[in-house]
Amino acid sequence: MAYRAEFVDDMAGGRPVMGLLVLSSDEVLEQDMRVLLPASAVVMHTSRVENSDEITGDTLAAMAETLTPAARALPPSATFDVIGYGCTSGTAVIGSDRVAELVRAGARVAQVTSPLDALQRACAALGVSRLALLSPYVEEVSDRLRQAMAARGLETPVFGSFNEGREEAVARISPASIIEAAVDLGQREVEAVFMSCTNLPSLSVIEEIEAFIGKPVLSSNQVLAWDMAQRAGITAMPVPVGRLHRA
Repeated sequence: MAYRAEFVDDMAGGRPVMGLLVLSSDEVLEQDMRVLLPASAVVMHTSRVENSDEITGDTLAAMAETLTPAARALPPSATFDVIGYGCTSGTAVIGSDRVAELVRAGARVAQVTSPLDALQRACAALGVSRLALLSPYVEEVSDRLRQAMAARGLETPVFGSFNEGREEAVARISPASIIEAAVDLGQREVEAVFMSCTNLPSLSVIEEIEAFIGKPVLSSNQVLAWDMAQRAGITAMPVPVGRLHRA
């Protein structure tokens, strides 16, 4: 038996439509976004960006070749309020303008952002520019990130790293290790702490670290979710984490 179908005009039901480009090696970002931007608040479509598990300047630069195909893999019928590219160090290497260009080549989108773009906006909102940086990566990758932050007016006079070269290891760094490192860095002469990398499982420890050091603590996923929400017209985070989300 055949039935007559009726169709809705607004698939999103009035919610902002977002796209998220997650690295194929990333095990953390997508889970964090489900917490920070639940389905009750936004429509979130995700796609995977092909990348190497080994993180070097060359492998990060190589992602420029896979960004547009990843954006094309998002629903082609959707028009996105914002698409986030989920790689902090990748943005530092490829460049924000180039990332946006490559994403726009594959999807219809009003705005494109990344953790590095989001960090700059978050620091402006908090009135901070002197950060302790905690990186999971090897020196080459961390240095590129610090240079990119400096170009945006964000100083990193205090720096620490876990010196990992593989994404699989980064995703398995323990909360206790992250807390110990971030508290040590944040107690020095800085205004805030930034824990870089979308694959670093740091979201759950942000508020505990803030309680220890009495300063704002930021993570790649926390600032990316906040910036995507802001750009899509959401002024209050559905699930706030840390001082940034309550500012």
